[in-house]
Order: sequence, then structure tokens, then C-alpha cells
Amino acid sequence: MKTVLGFLLSICFSLPAFAGETPIGFRTSPLVDKQNDRPLELAVWYPATTTATPQLIGDTPVFVGDPVVRDALPAKGAHPLVVLSHGYRGNWGNQSWLASALVRQGYIVAAVNHPGTTTRNRDPEAAAQLWQRPVDLQRAIDAVMAQPAKFGTVAVGKIAVAGHSLGGWTALEIAGARFDAERFVQDCIAHPQLASCNVYKQINPDRSPASKARLDDDLRDKRVTAIVTLDLGLSRGMTNASLAALPVPTLVIAAGAPSEDLPAQLESADLAKRLPQATSRYVEIEDASHFSFLSMCKPGALALLEEDAPGDGVICRDGDNARPRALIQQQIASQITEFLAQSFHN
Repeated sequence: MKTVLGFLLSICFSLPAFAGETPIGFRTSPLVDKQNDRPLELAVWYPATTTATPQLIGDTPVFVGDPVVRDALPAKGAHPLVVLSHGYRGNWGNQSWLASALVRQGYIVAAVNHPGTTTRNRDPEAAAQLWQRPVDLQRAIDAVMAQPAKFGTVAVGKIAVAGHSLGGWTALEIAGARFDAERFVQDCIAHPQLASCNVYKQINPDRSPASKARLDDDLRDKRVTAIVTLDLGLSRGMTNASLAALPVPTLVIAAGAPSEDLPAQLESADLAKRLPQATSRYVEIEDASHFSFLSMCKPGALALLEEDAPGDGVICRDGDNARPRALIQQQIASQITEFLAQSFHN
């Protein structure tokens, strides 16, 4: 019943009337670097000027899609920019629901698929270059700012990064937090059950002295003036000093549903305690699971996932006695837009 209700609510969210006077434009384009050794797929959602009929993107047998108008003309005026970073083995489509909600509030939203740690590219060599993730976001910011005719004009001083899971680590890095590989490895001896430790072993980013040195680098982009982490991982490897001195406002949102491998108290809540109290905010959503931050699942999706790969149905499960995922995500989007409005105003 909950799944059906969530699907019905998703239809309501998709109706043109809900979008009000802000049609959602959408474009994808390749980003090729000078050496062409780390090509990216850039996706951008933006306020548009169009009367065209929207089409669904991200619509799969499992996930509910989002209505957009491809290649629409951008709306006039300057808009804040939010860059999204997906989790381990995720993709930019996972938070399309959030991108759409932000565009309705006047934001431009960009995202990339991080090579090596995305659904479509699990190359181990690319994955080991974990330090490249913040650089990927810098390239996305560069591309959006350089093409106002395609995406709209980015407002001066109003750029934020929001990341889910490993994307939350990416957001911290681009904001100026510093990762200590030795600290993280030692912490995993004490907490081997954490999903972050298993992911780190799979990625193996400190496999060589050169890679480890890059991982320890300062990867801050000073254009980023606020960040949001969504049930992040790997935060226990961040140094206390860099978190205490983090120069941008930070919203930490945690999944409050009980979890052995991603407990809020050892990840998001632990992070929040080490951030500057004056410029950070912690929100724990009691009935959200780690996967509540992904797109809404269609009726029957859980059974479909379990049939294909037993255990994968967790992707469509929220916390026990949870509200429909649509309502959980409405709360998440509201928290983010309120936080960003306050951060950018200051």
C-alpha cells in the first residue's frame, strides 16, 4: 500500500500544475579533458522558457522518472547553482528528483557520472583516483558557467554542492575538508562493519604513494559557498582540524533508520559534532534509510529487484513504518532549499 501511495504521489509531483511557472529544461553533454583520459557525462537541469510538453528522464522498470523539456531555452536572469555528486556505483539520475525540486525554486542544477564509481563505469583504475571526484565537480562548474546561453546565468557567489553517500565525502573535499588515509584505515580497524570501510577497500585509493599524496591534497574550490551531505560515508577519515575550520556553511542530513553498516551516530552525527556549530546544521530523518535519497520506486520494483539479485530490494526500502518516499523527499528538499536560501542570503 505504501509503495502504491508513493507512486500516486509521484504522479502528482509530475503534473505540469505542480511545476507552476517554472518549466524544467534539461541538457546532457560530454566533458572531455585535455588528455581525454577522464571523459565525463554532464547533466544540467535549469529554469526554462518553454511551452513544450515535458518528457520523462530517468524512468526505468525500477525508478519513477522526472518530467523535463530537453534542450529548452533557459529562463532569463541569474540563478544559484547546485552541483550534485552521486554515491558509490550510483549515477546522476539517482537525485534527479532533487534536481527537479531545486529547479522549481529557481536553481540551476548540474551533475556528472564519476568514472570508476558510477553505474556505467566501474573501471578500477578510475575508481582508485578518488581525489578526482572533487575535480569532476570543478569541471562541471566551469562548463555551466561558460555556457549561459544553454543553461542560464549563474548568480555570483551562489554555488553549492550536495552529495549522497560517497558524494557527501566529495562535497566536503571541495569545500576544504582534508582526508587522512592513515586515520581512516586505523578507524576501520575499530569499526570494520562500516560500509565505508568496505567501499574504501574496493576502491583502494591509497594503493600507491602518488595516489595517496593526491588523496591528502587540499581539493577546495573557493567558488563553492555552501554544501549539503546526504547520509554520507568516509567522513571519519576527515581531519578534526580541517572540519573545525571548514569555511562554508554545511547542512548534514542523516538517515535515522537503524543501520549496522551506516549508522547515523558514527557517520553523519559524528561529522556534525566536528563542524563549526555556528555555520553547520544537523538534521536526522527518523524514517529515512540510506536509499531514501534515491528516486522513488515503482510498484512491484522491490520484487523485481529481489528476483534479479536477492538483497537488492533494499534499494526500494525506507525505514520501518516509514512515510511514502515522496513525503520523505519533500522534507529533504524543503530542508535543503531553506538552508541554501539562508546561506546565500548571508
